[in-house]
Amino acid sequence: MPPLLSVIVPVYNEEKTIAEILNLIDSIKIDKEVIAVDDGSTDRSREILAKLHIPSLKVVLHPENLGKGAAFRTGLKNASGDIVIIQDADLEYNPNDYPKLIQPILDKRADLVLGARFVKGYKGLFLHQFGNRFLTFVLNALYGIRLNDINTCYKAAKREIFTLLDLKARDFSLEQEILIKALKNKLRLLEVPIEYHPRNYSQGKKIRIQDGLRMISKMLELKFERRLNHE
Repeated sequence: MPPLLSVIVPVYNEEKTIAEILNLIDSIKIDKEVIAVDDGSTDRSREILAKLHIPSLKVVLHPENLGKGAAFRTGLKNASGDIVIIQDADLEYNPNDYPKLIQPILDKRADLVLGARFVKGYKGLFLHQFGNRFLTFVLNALYGIRLNDINTCYKAAKREIFTLLDLKARDFSLEQEILIKALKNKLRLLEVPIEYHPRNYSQGKKIRIQDGLRMISKMLELKFERRLNHE
């Protein structure tokens, strides 16, 4: 019988945290499988993954670095759970929040549940605070909505929902693509507050200014693609 939950963990050069986060996920008392997709790591991440003894863990390897979006799509192809959650391989997000993310789906109150990091104010590097506020403002303005946090890693939905969205993004713009396609498909979105412990660049933070620019480009591309296709 398929598990209730598939946790997809994109991994790229996370040798310092990958064992800890996977063991923490394993400790959560939910019927689940964990799919770690190593996205061409050049550090010891693959070696560490190979040595872990976690019964629910499935490891998939990319031959080269293809991006977070590509890693998630690979994980989705290998998932069998009813509900899918995206989990970053660092320690910024706490898997103890899984129950509050999946309960609205089980209760049929939402199609896509987002973990809102900033309900009690912004944390982390100033540049990331500003960038997230700006990107969230842009998406809210484009679609007339009021989301708190569009770049949260924690997005939960039934597996068939993610499949329906026909995701194409290879990089961090995956976050915007999921939301925009969910809005276009008139899915019910719900934000729930979650724990968040931001790290800095010396600790392995990867997102950069150029990623933010690609996110804006993706938002505009998805917003106007139908109109352009009909011109």
